[in-house]
Amino acid sequence: MAKKKITKSGKKPKRPSRKQAEEAVHTLLLWAGEDPSREGLRETPRRVAQAYEEWFSGYKEDPVRYLQRTFEEVDGYDEMIVLRDITFESHCEHHMAPIIGKAHVGYLPNNKVVGISKLARVVEAFARRFQVQEKMTAQIANCIQDVLNPKGVGVVIDASHQCMTTRGIHKSDVSMVTSQMLGSFRKDARTRDEFLRMIGKY
Repeated sequence: MAKKKITKSGKKPKRPSRKQAEEAVHTLLLWAGEDPSREGLRETPRRVAQAYEEWFSGYKEDPVRYLQRTFEEVDGYDEMIVLRDITFESHCEHHMAPIIGKAHVGYLPNNKVVGISKLARVVEAFARRFQVQEKMTAQIANCIQDVLNPKGVGVVIDASHQCMTTRGIHKSDVSMVTSQMLGSFRKDARTRDEFLRMIGKY
């Protein structure tokens, strides 16, 4: 199971009820200057709470579980495996604004491989949480490295942050690129370059 969040006091924070979550949305509507009782907003607290259950379903998922079923009968295949253009939607933990982007994941197998859909599920599990892109990039790479124990892992994320495009500096055509290279992807420039060429970043 996914790790439980622990407060500084050492206790797990109590999860509010669905009713409390809806009341919080009702309060935000009032604070924004709206009338939550008008027709168009009467069901908004319920809808927002329901949307949050989907957007942040990653807290209920264990990414490690997706990688535990592997295949060893690959006739000695030991070349790079890359899954590119994995679309994802996440949310910035600083402003709770959407992060929309694509992840590219590659690894150099060490006697075993995993189904490619599982790589996408790992990305989704980490994306569907409040995130910082740099942390999310490292989490995906470290998870694959720890569970599959490959010769190396490479993760590149290219994403647009709406906390920057729709507020603050309002720069709409900007994307952020982060990468995490482990094992041979970090140590061997040829392996790293091959990965970057395969995902169109070199």
